[in-house]
Amino acid sequence: MTSIRSGTIAFGLVAIPVRVYVATHSAQLSFNLLHEGCGARVRQQCSRTRIRQQLYCPQCARVVERRELVKGYEVAKDRYVTFTTEELQALAAANPAIEIHEFVPLPRVDPLYFADGHYLGPDKGGEKAYRLLATAMRDTGKVALAQDVRHGKEHLALIRPIAHGLVLHTLYYADEVRPFEQIGTEGELRLGEKELTLARRLIDHLSAKEFHPEAYQDAYRSRLQEVVQQKVEGKEVTIVASAPSGAPILDLMEALKASLARRGGRGAGRPVAPTERARTAQRRPPAAVGRGPASGLPRRAVARR
Repeated sequence: MTSIRSGTIAFGLVAIPVRVYVATHSAQLSFNLLHEGCGARVRQQCSRTRIRQQLYCPQCARVVERRELVKGYEVAKDRYVTFTTEELQALAAANPAIEIHEFVPLPRVDPLYFADGHYLGPDKGGEKAYRLLATAMRDTGKVALAQDVRHGKEHLALIRPIAHGLVLHTLYYADEVRPFEQIGTEGELRLGEKELTLARRLIDHLSAKEFHPEAYQDAYRSRLQEVVQQKVEGKEVTIVASAPSGAPILDLMEALKASLARRGGRGAGRPVAPTERARTAQRRPPAAVGRGPASGLPRRAVARR
């Protein structure tokens, strides 16, 4: 695994050199835009290659080059204040350390604040201090709240100990999380004791003692990869849409009873996903069926003002 940057964890008078590693990745399949007329992938021109995204100025009625652009912040509709590169560099934070401010119990941090995660590994000369911090945090059951400076911007961060080291999570700031009160919940609703009892029983039946992420798979990605392979092999493919599920049960008590009956005699603490998904996959019609050979083979771009 290749690190993406180096850094320093700082708290009190302690400074621990670390290296940052990407801990997650998206396994979603992505598509390129092709020009249907010529069959080439459109990169920055046009040939069934990927389609070019041009920068167009509606006021000048022409395509502009990136060297003609400046960064502007919208202060009102269609009103902007602009910044030069030098001004933005002067505003950037100067200290690149991951500065720890306090330690808190992990259960007190709402997962809603988590944005992403990276592994932290010890850098040369910081191995012992790194191990000491990770072990002490595990022993005390605490995580560290810090500010992490990247590209001149200060990010709220959380450092969490795991079995063999540390993980760095970027957090949203408080003003970046919308309050739940903005969502209408239609006031307080009275719940019957029988409904609560059935709901608790259903939760008990669906409960597992451990988190098993490997038990879950992206069924859409698997079906898509199967079709991709068939297309690569030159097969004509017919995609069969999945049958829609039945109408929902509107009566809450009936829905709870039906859910419990469907579970049958399964005991609590047993992971559901692997067996359930396997049986569902066997019952589901194939996403695509090859029909024999065919003659043909076959990032998110963010526009900033």
